[in-house]
Formats: sequence, structure tokens, C-alpha cells
Amino acid sequence: MFSTLGDGKIVKGLAGVPTEGPVLFVGYHMLMGLELFPLVERFLSEKNIMVRGLAHPNLFLRTFESSSSEFFVGDWVKVFGGLPVTASNLFKLLSEKSHVLLYPGGAREALHYKGEEYKLFWPDQPEFVRMAARFGAKIVPFGVVGEDDIAEMVLDYHDLIKIPVVNDFIRDASRNTIRVRDKTSGEVANQELFIPGLLPKIPGRFYYLFGKPIEIKGRKEFLKDKELANQLYLQIKSEVESNMAFLIKKREEDPYRSVIDRTLYKALYAPSHEVPTFEP
Repeated sequence: MFSTLGDGKIVKGLAGVPTEGPVLFVGYHMLMGLELFPLVERFLSEKNIMVRGLAHPNLFLRTFESSSSEFFVGDWVKVFGGLPVTASNLFKLLSEKSHVLLYPGGAREALHYKGEEYKLFWPDQPEFVRMAARFGAKIVPFGVVGEDDIAEMVLDYHDLIKIPVVNDFIRDASRNTIRVRDKTSGEVANQELFIPGLLPKIPGRFYYLFGKPIEIKGRKEFLKDKELANQLYLQIKSEVESNMAFLIKKREEDPYRSVIDRTLYKALYAPSHEVPTFEP
């Protein structure tokens, strides 16, 4: 994991991330949300910060759980500080000066189609800028890459919907889905929930880059001027894309990108030793 200091310097670790909240992390949602658990764990271990994620409301339903299950996925999300993504919950967390994790692309990014890795699907209108400005939250754009080193998607929604029985299951699930956004939100509103067919790969690494914090405390103009808020929204989106482009390029310089090289390094230098990576 890398972060960006106030002077723009990129450093290893999370030194560039503000310790005092409220902080709003805004970033890319990798395939199946694979980036979540390492992210939350690292913030706890390095900075003793619980990142409060805003998750899709369907994760808190027992629609897909066995009736005999005593502990389901929604419970796990709650254990790690997650809440359903609603305006009221964002208001609540920012008012409590929390470190909040928000994915504008939501399920549309996490359940993307073939060839869409590292592509942002954000709403047409800013949904969080004015809320962040109201509480003077620092906004930290971040990018994460590595899903293409973990698995290859062989069956996406368009493939699965053509398979008998499977398509009935998907349609039934869609009828019971809570829609976070309506069609006025653009492509991101197309949040079909499905489990993609994946072909596992020999795992590479996940790389995270947290950008320079954007300070908007005291800038009340974002509350009144929609155009100004939209400009900041587009800036944040651009910085998320730039962070991912940086990581995609720099990971080619990582001598330990391969799991074999990392395993050998741990065997030689003790399992607890952090495996090095590229220099930012």
C-alpha cells in the first residue's frame, strides 16, 4: 500500500492518510470486492483505524442464505464496520468523524463484465461532495489494481443469462434486489447481481495508492454551487483513474510480483518480514 503526502510525494505505507476524521475514501471497487479485507486489516494494524464501509443493502438481507445459517455475510460486514449505503448512514458516519469507505461505482464495478476491469462506472451527478463539504471531511481518492492477477473472468452476466436454470435464478434474484439508484444515474444504475464464472490464476499482488487528501473544510461554496461541486467530483474521479494508471505501470517494476518470488523471499528472510515491492 502507498499513500500521498501533503507535498505530493508518494510513500510506502499509510503515512499520507489523515489520522483525524472525518475522512471519506472514494475509490474503485475491484471484481467481487476482493480489495476490501486487506484494506480494512491494514488500516487496523498500521493506524488503528476502523474504516467504515458503505455497502450494497442486499448484503444485509438473508435472501441467498440458508435458513439454518446462524452467521451470514451481512454479519461479517457489520463486524468490519459496514453499513447499508444510504444518505442517512453517510450523514451519520461523517457526523461521528469516522473514516468512511465509499464506492460510487458500487455493484456495477464489483460485478463488471468481460474487458471492463479498471473502468469506473460512476453516477452522472455528484452524490457525496456536498455531504462531505457539510462536515468538512477530507476526501482521499484511491486506486487499487490486481484483480487481473488473481482471476480471469470466463462467464459474465451476458453469458450466464443465456444458460437455462441459471438465468431463472438470476432473474429471481433481480426481482428481490434493492435498487440503490434509478436510471437517471446512468450506466451505474445497471447493477445486475450475479456470481461471475472465474478461472483462478497463480496470484500476483494487490497494489493500493491513496491520493493526496483533498481539504474542503470551511469551503461552503460546494454546498451552494452545484457546478463547483460537479467539478470537484470529476477531479476526484480523474485522480482515482490516475492512481490506477500509476499502479498498473509501476507494478511491472516489482521484482516480487510473482507469488513464487514472494514465497522464496519469505522462506529466506523469515515469514513475518514484509516482502518489498517497487519504489514509488
